[in-house]
Amino acid sequence: MADIVDSVTRSRMMAGIRGKNTKPEVALRNGLHRLGLRYRLHCSNLPGKPDLVFPKHRVALFVHGCFWHRHVGCRLASTPAKNFDFWREKFARNVERDQDQIAKLQTAGWRVLIVWECCLRQKQLANLFETISTEIREGSADFKEWPSLTAT
Repeated sequence: MADIVDSVTRSRMMAGIRGKNTKPEVALRNGLHRLGLRYRLHCSNLPGKPDLVFPKHRVALFVHGCFWHRHVGCRLASTPAKNFDFWREKFARNVERDQDQIAKLQTAGWRVLIVWECCLRQKQLANLFETISTEIREGSADFKEWPSLTAT
C-alpha cells in the first residue's frame, strides 16, 4: 500500500511527534493536580524517565501512546504497511525497553502505573482520575495499567 503523502511530508510529520508534554499526559497531570496530588515530571534519575513521579508514594507513572508502545488489542496500535520490517523491529525494541525499565523500577522499590493514550481519549475522565489517584495514595500493586489488557 502506497503512502498518501510524499516522504518529505511524512518525515516532517513524524519529526513533530513529541515525547514529552503530549495532550494525554497534560490532561492526566491536570486531573491529578486538581485532586491534590503533587508530582515531579520526567525524572531523569529513574529508569525510563517516568512522565510523572510521586516520590512520597514511590510511584512512577507512564502515559504510553498506544501506537509507539503497542497497546495490545487497541485500534490505535496499528502497524504501517510501508517498511513493515523496520516498524516491527522498532516496536519490538520499544516494548522490550519498556519491560526492562519497569523491572528496574520495581527492583528499586517503585510501584509502576501505566495509563494508555486511548484511556485518556474518553469524554468523562473524572472517574479515571479518581481511580488513579486512589491507586497512587492507597494502592499496593507493584504494577497496574489503565485500561487493563483484558479490557481492550
